[in-house]
Amino acid sequence: MTHPLHDTLIVSVSGLRGVVGGSLTADVALRYAAAFLSTLPPGPIVIGRDGRPSGPLLATALSDFVTRQGRDVIDCGVAATPTLGIVVRAERAAGGIQISASHNPARYNGLKLFSAEGRVLPAAAGAAVLARFHAHVSAASAASSEYNASQDQEIEGVPLRGLVRAGDGTAAHVRLVAAIVDVAAIRRQSPRIWLDSGHGAGSCVARALFEHLGCEVVIEGGTPDGLYEHEPEPTAENLAALLPRIPAAGADIGFFQDPDADRLAIATADGRFIGEEATLALAVDGALTKSAGPIVVNCSTSGMAALIAASHGVPCHVSAVGEANVVDRMLATGALLGGEGNGGVIDPRVVLVRDSFVAMALVLERMCLGEQLQTIDSLARGLPQLVMKKTKVDLSPEIRGDALAVAMDRIAAAFPAAIVSRLDGLRLDWPGGWLLVRSSNTEPIVRIVAEATDATVVEEALARATAALLRIPFRTIV
Repeated sequence: MTHPLHDTLIVSVSGLRGVVGGSLTADVALRYAAAFLSTLPPGPIVIGRDGRPSGPLLATALSDFVTRQGRDVIDCGVAATPTLGIVVRAERAAGGIQISASHNPARYNGLKLFSAEGRVLPAAAGAAVLARFHAHVSAASAASSEYNASQDQEIEGVPLRGLVRAGDGTAAHVRLVAAIVDVAAIRRQSPRIWLDSGHGAGSCVARALFEHLGCEVVIEGGTPDGLYEHEPEPTAENLAALLPRIPAAGADIGFFQDPDADRLAIATADGRFIGEEATLALAVDGALTKSAGPIVVNCSTSGMAALIAASHGVPCHVSAVGEANVVDRMLATGALLGGEGNGGVIDPRVVLVRDSFVAMALVLERMCLGEQLQTIDSLARGLPQLVMKKTKVDLSPEIRGDALAVAMDRIAAAFPAAIVSRLDGLRLDWPGGWLLVRSSNTEPIVRIVAEATDATVVEEALARATAALLRIPFRTIV
């Protein structure tokens, strides 16, 4: 497959991403690691990676750099992103670095940073790393700075150097996930599963988890080599060619992981894609069937989770977009479960990271509770039936910066009956629907998402918002 090349290094408070050998070089990766280490207390660093071909070289370079700073390295090799978080916490490490570009094509890679709590860095900690990264021009200068003070320590003229040892969080991850579901119920029904791990890190834990749960499983893309058979983001368009394989395998459900296995998409036994947005809704429904507690979603997530929470009499809190923001809100509210509409489910009993294995286990349990196996099709059709549509608008120079803020005010004025929130971009809520307008941090575009019970309402909301943004006439669709 071919892809257009967009090689801009994206650096944020949670990590960085770029094309390997282009914007992302070893020097850039080491500068970022140096900035990260400078913010941490003493202690080992956990390093893991997804299956991308560039992963081993980056892991070796990072491991060498970290040990030269006098810190030990716990090398997890190929590991899912949530597994890395579990290892960081279990080993009481100072932090962790996951080498992954998530759902981006294979030529990309990146670094995702973890705190000692085994979660993606909170915004304030990430901002400190970002400031230090931008303050240095090379890994060599970073290595000679205050970041590298420990390297000056010597024993009989030999610089102290950290040690490297292997780490494997598979067994711990399986144990933690199994503890949140009724394993006996799943074993009794023994559903047959078809899983696409997308040639990423997902099969490492998935195979062991399904064996523990007594499930039959067919795994495709289980070799973590980054040789992607399809675009790695688990969306309907990218996975269409794989859907017929689910009924061909005689499976009761189809699962799709992204390369670092923190996101999950789902399909029915007959190969009907029910998508990423349904993943969190199904997990929330499963969790609340057994226990009561607050739920947290971000402001671009489908309202299905909120409606399910309301039906169980529990609150659904809303955070800004971003995994770290969801986790912050979960900790503040004591949430039972949280996540994002991109297929990311977070269960604090396992790890404060989006976790496809948690999502799979909760959905399987929901299918298996009862005398007979419930079909994923019936569970999906039992979710609140909402229509969501997303679009994006290219921004001309005259509506960027301060002018964009004025444009957001115009959009709000175009929906006079809506409740306005500026938590993250512009969110407008009205009975039965909502609209979110957010500018991209990496491109000169605005993303617009609308959801309602009626497709016409969604189309009209998108058209009305776009017209207000661009100052063009709007004609109602109805």
